[in-house]
Amino acid sequence: MLAIRIVSTNAIYVTRSELLLRYSISHRVYRRLIAPQVSRDVQTRKMGRRFFVGGNWKMNGTKSEIGDIVAFLKTGPLDPNVEVVVGVPSIYLTYVTSIVPSNVSVSAQNAYKVPKGAFTGEISPAMLLDNGVPWVILGHSERRNVFGETDELIAEKVAHALEAGLKVIACIGEKLEEREAGKTEEVVYRQTKAIADKIKSWDNVVLAYEPVWAIGTGKTASPQQAQEVHDKLREWLSKNVKSDVAQTLRIIYGGSVTAANAKDLAKEKDIDGFLVGGASLKPEFVQIVNARAC
Repeated sequence: MLAIRIVSTNAIYVTRSELLLRYSISHRVYRRLIAPQVSRDVQTRKMGRRFFVGGNWKMNGTKSEIGDIVAFLKTGPLDPNVEVVVGVPSIYLTYVTSIVPSNVSVSAQNAYKVPKGAFTGEISPAMLLDNGVPWVILGHSERRNVFGETDELIAEKVAHALEAGLKVIACIGEKLEEREAGKTEEVVYRQTKAIADKIKSWDNVVLAYEPVWAIGTGKTASPQQAQEVHDKLREWLSKNVKSDVAQTLRIIYGGSVTAANAKDLAKEKDIDGFLVGGASLKPEFVQIVNARAC
């Protein structure tokens, strides 16, 4: 299987006849195993998934500190081929929307599953849209593990946000003990399925794979580890949702992304960007945005 993967990666540069001759591959093997992957690789390049970098500020920032962040975003320069979104504490959403440069969009970090009601402390997608906020982050590991949000609740929140007209950064990822137990795929498939069962379209979704063991720990998945999970997610989406969703959905990586590791991560073909935590509060965020262009 490894050899076939290598051949399929290179297949777009050589003809079918050259493949059959160079690697002594039978027509039957080509049709069954290689041709589908070649088709996927070519279609992926044609689809041209736009690189996406989100900065999740979490519960950080005063107006003064936000002014410093906005200053380096304005100075940039930010790669114009990259979609840049910053996730802002709810109390500052309107303020940040009024001062960020036009090439940066603003996202909320949470929203509830209904338009309004007796839900003290919550905000709704309708409220976000009413204040000119187009994005929301849902399902972040801290919402799951600190606040006890379930797969079901997160899926309901994603579905309602999309129906209301928001664009969603939907987060999934495994804990350290789940990875060590060999359950990474089981966990991310389960979390993705919960969302897939509730939504009608993936057009306004960015899927963020964030291994929990690599968030805020200084640890990070190697580019190969991250690519493997992203590739498996595309396979799952192709089999369980639609092949065109698997080809067009942007799957980004989040887990201690810094300027030091972003460039290598960005080289992987199924990593379509990043969800950045602490580094999004620092000038190095500009380097992360530009990682693919370096």
